[in-house]
Amino acid sequence: MLARTTTVAFEGLEARPVAVQCAVAPGLPSLSLVGLPDKAVSEARERVRTALGELGIALPARRVTISLSPADLPKEGAHFDLPIALALLAALEIVPPEAVEGAVSIGEMGLDGGLVPVAGALPAAVAAKAQGRLLFCPEACGPEAAWVEAANVTPAPSLRALIDHLTGAAPLPSAREARLPPRPSILCLRDVRGQERAKRALEIAAAGRHHLFLVGPPGAGKSMLAARLPTILPPLSAMEALETSMIHSLAGTLPEGGVLQSRPFQEPHHTASVAAIAGGGKRAGPGQISLAHNGVLFMDEFPEFPRAVLETLRQPIETGEVVIARANAHVRYPCRFLLVAAANPCRCGMLFDAAAACSRAPACGEDYMGRVSGPLMDRFDLRLEVPAVGPSDLALPPSGDTSEAVAARVAAARAVQAERYAGAEDVTVNADVGGDALMEAARPCAEGAALLDRAVERLRLTARGYHRVLKVARTIADLDASDAVRRPHLAEALSYRLIDPKAT
Repeated sequence: MLARTTTVAFEGLEARPVAVQCAVAPGLPSLSLVGLPDKAVSEARERVRTALGELGIALPARRVTISLSPADLPKEGAHFDLPIALALLAALEIVPPEAVEGAVSIGEMGLDGGLVPVAGALPAAVAAKAQGRLLFCPEACGPEAAWVEAANVTPAPSLRALIDHLTGAAPLPSAREARLPPRPSILCLRDVRGQERAKRALEIAAAGRHHLFLVGPPGAGKSMLAARLPTILPPLSAMEALETSMIHSLAGTLPEGGVLQSRPFQEPHHTASVAAIAGGGKRAGPGQISLAHNGVLFMDEFPEFPRAVLETLRQPIETGEVVIARANAHVRYPCRFLLVAAANPCRCGMLFDAAAACSRAPACGEDYMGRVSGPLMDRFDLRLEVPAVGPSDLALPPSGDTSEAVAARVAAARAVQAERYAGAEDVTVNADVGGDALMEAARPCAEGAALLDRAVERLRLTARGYHRVLKVARTIADLDASDAVRRPHLAEALSYRLIDPKAT
């Protein structure tokens, strides 16, 4: 008897279909699993055998072979347990073979037959919908998978319950997405005393998704500012929420029972490895830059990160995706994030205070900031010095606009950009645009062009720096509700390039 069903193997965000075939033939009693399984998949034989025994189902005294096709595709993860069990049950004619043949299934099995939730339910539901198949999954994965519209998802608490469903003894209801109310943020820009220029830079960064570098002494408020950046970003669109949630689903960090309701905010420690930041590991999983997709990546103590980690950021910042190439894997993950880097001016952090600075000042500051390469520094659109805040400033009442008011201006600027780039592919904000489209969108007036020409000569801007100044100026003009990029817009954009953190 030959039976088949379908599951998926994950390659980046793509869930590739895997055919699970089970053949029961005469021969010595055995249970073989072929098709390039990893250790977790190979162990499925014992989990399935024991779970079936707990249900009172004994394997026949015949040769049982289970094949995972395509054979040259690596199979990783415990989510192969359920499709293997279903193919075996169909081959034994315990469940109707046609019922499992038209379905995709994922799920890990406990020794008692219970189904354990697994990562990747959301991409699996997308794949099942594309194939026009049902999806069987553990009960805990149902609300997540049901977010894919038009997908027919049947969650089951156990293998016994799924058998009863397939045989018609006790049908299971389809899954429903969990409507979790958004959690209001308790953070607000008005919590930060002073630092009005830094708040302005945050608004510009949010409006155009421009990368921001903050340099200042300890306690100046750099981390407070970065933590409040998500409160002024526009809410996730439906497509952004689904794409971002798929990444978190693969990483196993998706909130239980739904998709992400707010933009992600990732803040890795400076001891993180290249694989933790860019992605990789045994399964070539997503890293911090992909988990921050459509959100904020905050890297505090930026010069303290290993040089290899910092240089890894250069290509993803430009392309918006990261390619993880391994001997047995070559996968891509999207990573369009807003990078906020924060650093002290030197190792002791007191370079700006002549009375407290160490004896090596100012050379210590140059050495410390020299850990960040010039090409990487050139990719920051906004570079800002954050001065220390005195006790008198802390005693003042809150100043500036609330996060809600700033978010309204950011949303208006984003709406202008969305309309401007409506026909462009992979361009939604000013940070994405380039080439002729940038020159058309950010063409300065005559006075602004003259100012920019002088700045290029005096500041020795690179071609990348020149284009990034235009992008920032375009965003400032959008916040100003101006169709044209004028001299004041360019002057403000240039003011954020005048500060070289290496020369602080």
